[in-house]
Amino acid sequence: MAFEGLADRLQSTISKIRGKGKVNEQDVKEMMREVRLALLEADVNFKVVKDFVKRVSERAVGQEVMQSLTPGQQVIKVVKEELTALMGGEQSKIAVAKKPPTVIMMVGLQGAGKTTTTGKLANLLRKKHNRKPMLVAADIYRPAAIKQLETLGKQLDMPVFSLGDQVSPVEIAKKAIEKAKEEHHDYVLIDTAGRLHIDETLMGELQQVKDISQPDEIFLVVDAMTGQDAVNVAQSFNEQLGLTGVVLTKLDGDTRGGAALSIRSVTETPIKFVGLGEKLDALEAFHPERMASRILGMGDVLSLIEKAQSNVDADKAKELEQKMRTASFTFDDFLEQLGQVRNMGPLDELLNMLPGANKMKGLKNVQVDEKQISHVEAIIQSMNKEEKEHPEVINASRRKRIARGSGTSVQEVNRLLKQFEDMKKMMKQMTNMSKGKKKGGMKFPFM
Repeated sequence: MAFEGLADRLQSTISKIRGKGKVNEQDVKEMMREVRLALLEADVNFKVVKDFVKRVSERAVGQEVMQSLTPGQQVIKVVKEELTALMGGEQSKIAVAKKPPTVIMMVGLQGAGKTTTTGKLANLLRKKHNRKPMLVAADIYRPAAIKQLETLGKQLDMPVFSLGDQVSPVEIAKKAIEKAKEEHHDYVLIDTAGRLHIDETLMGELQQVKDISQPDEIFLVVDAMTGQDAVNVAQSFNEQLGLTGVVLTKLDGDTRGGAALSIRSVTETPIKFVGLGEKLDALEAFHPERMASRILGMGDVLSLIEKAQSNVDADKAKELEQKMRTASFTFDDFLEQLGQVRNMGPLDELLNMLPGANKMKGLKNVQVDEKQISHVEAIIQSMNKEEKEHPEVINASRRKRIARGSGTSVQEVNRLLKQFEDMKKMMKQMTNMSKGKKKGGMKFPFM
């Protein structure tokens, strides 16, 4: 998870103050010393840390905390609010032109993942906003860039406008917008050239593309793993082009997260999206408040719900609920649910979105073994129709056959059958409890 080190340090620090009935200035001073160290270790800009600590300290020893009934919790509330403000306060939404198409210019240095991010953003616009985007290959200097964008276009079944590498990026941008108007595209995403470093030639060309395309958004794609350098790059691009937003890639990697906490304050440019993986749907809108909640161990239930809504079929969910109520849940149903949950993203990442999951026994630093899940899928797929619908028929010889067919052991097959049986019993109990409530309260054998 992004910010893992920072999150652990901050959560450990604020847990000392959480339950305090009284909070004095010394308590706040000690806590802020730890917070300062945690932020600096996460590679947050020194000036940003200094201002953050000052604001929190002033509020934490003010009337809103000292006169409250739960001062410890009030201090945490202050930290969360200031952390949210540090990252931009509210979500910064993507622009929509008054007259289509909306033009987005994607800029950045080589190696930040600009071309892939361009494809991911187009996918997000189509999937979540029901838009009709067109990709534009305007990076004529990196031989693989045009081919890469065309490959992404095929994978996404999305049009890519290209005039090859012998036409100037300015002409490509101009012709692309004309084409987009003719074909009624909502969005035009221009993948511009990058360099290994910022130079006059690069900036001069980007300025020309900007002048001809008149973009509604100029997004800088930066690698979160470069830490403070990402902030410096953002500052330079912003001064010369006037950025409207930043897209942080590799925020799921082994990053200290300082860039995300510094960019907004230093450049006054909002973080609009974050990349959280390699897949083409691994790009999310950036919500400062939700990220602050995750850093402080309060979970991110809203993002979890959104992931579920976009990956789980509502009609199938209703049908499944009915099967659970009537205890007619089969291994086929289980397999289908497993697939829908896996589509939501890595399971350990989903667990991190649950409030307090990092404090739950057995869930702290949990590493979900995707291989184990694949074994479960293989075992179920090795069963025949009768076995999936009536597991009770699976005797010793059938268990051996299923183990051979799935490349697993009889012990693993036994374990899955036992877990499935326990789950069905639990469903039945929950259904009976629900019926008991309707009849005037739950009934227990000893009451």
